Amino acid sequence: MQSLSKREQDIIEKIRHLQPHQVWEVEDFIDFLSQRSRNEPTREEFIQLSEAAFARVWDNSEDSAYDNL
Repeated sequence: MQSLSKREQDIIEKIRHLQPHQVWEVEDFIDFLSQRSRNEPTREEFIQLSEAAFARVWDNSEDSAYDNL
């Protein structure tokens, strides 16, 4: 088993001093953070989603002079 970092040890020690209902809240918050990070689109997904929208704005005859800069 891998040893815990100092930060992990500190967090565990803080949790040990909480009341049982507070430990539940901590666990619930950890689950929330984990779920949120799984559901957040990645940077690459944002780029792909925005390309079509930006193409409509950038790919036009009025701005074609800027294509050669």
